[in-house]
Amino acid sequence: MKPAIHYRISAASPEAHLFEVRLNIAQPDPAGQVLSLPVWIPGSYLIREFAKHIVSIRAEDERGEIAIEKTDKNHWQLAPAQGAVTVRYTVYGYDLSVRTAYLDQTRAFFNGSSVFLAVDGQQDQPVEVDIVAPSGKAYREWRVATSLPAHKAKPYAFGSYRASNYDELIDHPVEIGDFTLIQFKACGVPHDFVLSGRLPKLDSKRLARDTKKICEHQIRMFGEPAPFDRYVFMTFVSGEGYGGLEHRASTALMCAREDLPKDGETSMKNGYRQYLGLISHEYFHSWNVKRIKPAAYAPYPADGEAYSRLLWAFEGLTSYYDDLTLVRTGVIDADSYLELLSQTITGVMRTPGREVQTLAESSFDTWIKYYRQDENSLNSGVSYYTKGALAGLCLDLHIRKETQGKRSLDDVMLALWQRYGRDFYAGKPVGVPEDAWETVAEEVTGVDLKPLFDRFLRSTETLPLAEMLASVGIQWQARSPVGNGDKGGWLDKIKPTGVWLGARTGSDGALVKLTHVFTDGPAQHAGLSAGDVLVAINGLKATAANLETALATAKPGDKFDVLAFRRDELMQFKLKLDAAPTDSVGLKRDETDAVKVAARRAWLNA
Repeated sequence: MKPAIHYRISAASPEAHLFEVRLNIAQPDPAGQVLSLPVWIPGSYLIREFAKHIVSIRAEDERGEIAIEKTDKNHWQLAPAQGAVTVRYTVYGYDLSVRTAYLDQTRAFFNGSSVFLAVDGQQDQPVEVDIVAPSGKAYREWRVATSLPAHKAKPYAFGSYRASNYDELIDHPVEIGDFTLIQFKACGVPHDFVLSGRLPKLDSKRLARDTKKICEHQIRMFGEPAPFDRYVFMTFVSGEGYGGLEHRASTALMCAREDLPKDGETSMKNGYRQYLGLISHEYFHSWNVKRIKPAAYAPYPADGEAYSRLLWAFEGLTSYYDDLTLVRTGVIDADSYLELLSQTITGVMRTPGREVQTLAESSFDTWIKYYRQDENSLNSGVSYYTKGALAGLCLDLHIRKETQGKRSLDDVMLALWQRYGRDFYAGKPVGVPEDAWETVAEEVTGVDLKPLFDRFLRSTETLPLAEMLASVGIQWQARSPVGNGDKGGWLDKIKPTGVWLGARTGSDGALVKLTHVFTDGPAQHAGLSAGDVLVAINGLKATAANLETALATAKPGDKFDVLAFRRDELMQFKLKLDAAPTDSVGLKRDETDAVKVAARRAWLNA
């Protein structure tokens, strides 16, 4: 039986970046059907106003064209119709991100939330989608990659696909083009890797082998079978780029060309390690946030924000497990993992906003802060991704220590999966209430965790990272980056300096521009602000090289005469340098205590 709601989408005009969509509604509302488009896409917590990309729209019924009126930014009202209604509209797609839609002569990509109008009141109805090939010889090799269930379409072919409701429809992005396809199975489940863009001499076997290890580990962590029948990784490859967005049976990724493994390479380069961490992160979301999700997201409110103080658990803990998965599977070694962890710790320590905003507040304010960062964001907020990952680390190690290794954060995640995630799409969706996450953690572990949750989530107290890491035989090295530590460690890669400017810098032509000025730093005390362009320091032109030389030879207490432009006005400042803060961290294994070494191995090899 043909569904009452049917879409047809075609890459009608690649050179103009226009998709054409036709929507057939068999049983429109007799009072006049209302149509809508989401204002945000789940996993990216910002109102993005996808409706702005609808270029034209018209509707008709059995008699001919009927009136359609836009009633607000993302809703359209149709006049009462006779019989079925057909709506035709065009969508502009030229955003290379993983969040919206893109179309040119090389590829097409879209998320359903950007291109498929919802039929209000009928979002629970099954739908059918025809994905139509663009016309012309230039597109003969184009194929379709999506995790949408096929109806009358052969694998990777244009044709008909189906979804059980609108929510499922928009949770399966579509990649179209002449892409590279890699296939493997993880725990018996087909996994497809689709790469678009010009590729280097790709070592596809290595990519499949490493990704398979990640997938199988995470499937087994939550318990087989996997929560999907098939999974699709979609990656757009370009000269530079990085990002990902999770979906229930696929993920859309971006990476730099040089980050991919090439034939003949055997070492683990930093870019490839970062890319594997991204793969691990988005795949882990198949459980944590796509099925185990806050009650505020069950269902997602397409017309506005969904507030939760739990993003630290859904994004932060996913960030904790992404790199941890790499070391647990042997894709990277323990020292490489500690290097990544030290970089995360250093990044949080260099964020003054960690002393201003709590993790719970950061989660709640994501809609107005994390995705709308400005020059003062480092001073006023903290990332629930990075600090959330470190809170997860502390929580995991504390549980292991208090239970003598009998329980861990893994047990908490498994319990959440069994109670909230496993049957999420099988029956009535139930999300995790705001207070339930902590309750489940205490029930599963038998440990009184309230003091830790109060400290980690609802205060700005420093996380007990050094203490927790010491419990598993990991030494903590914290200092200002002066280059006097053990040779060969991550800290020794930091350029030596004894003083700091109290600001981050960028370029403005040949001159230096302050991009961020830190709270209570020398630059702020001198009156300098983000956006100021330095012209001269002590009478010499303020180039990046000159500034670096001046700082390298300066001592705490030295003073700089600074000339800078603020807007088009030349201003003068007296800058007194301070000693560089102790905000760089290195980690290394301590093999002297057998009990701690055993605890570390149990943690990293779980």
